[in-house]
Amino acid sequence: MSNSLDPQKIDHIGIAVRSLETALPLYRDVLGLSYLGTERVDSEHVRVAFFKLGETKLELLEPTSEESAIARFIEKKGEGIHHIALRVEGIEGGLNKLSEAGLRLIHEQPKVGAGKAQVAFVHPRSTGGVLYELCEPVLGDQLRQKG
Repeated sequence: MSNSLDPQKIDHIGIAVRSLETALPLYRDVLGLSYLGTERVDSEHVRVAFFKLGETKLELLEPTSEESAIARFIEKKGEGIHHIALRVEGIEGGLNKLSEAGLRLIHEQPKVGAGKAQVAFVHPRSTGGVLYELCEPVLGDQLRQKG
């Protein structure tokens, strides 16, 4: 396993919303984005909805609990862009590369995220205020692999 990041593309942009039901019509009906589906990620206390936009997806994140990082984000900053997810292969090597470069990792090891992808976040204090997610989709996963 090499210690290289080498992102392939922006996998998705995460957008924090108070309510998926309220937000869905804007993205699906007004903007006309292709709706890929909704799922619950209990470990993160969120429901997520994905939309296809070219090779990238938009991920709407709705908190399902006050314990959710998304609930705290909305309380502090309001609805809006939460993170940018970079698609990588070999997420462990990417995390090693970032750690060796002195970046602060929120997750030292990948965890399971939406679509069963392996994900890990880099602290925004290390990246000029941008919360980055490394995302390694599971082969054959329809939600992440469309597009």
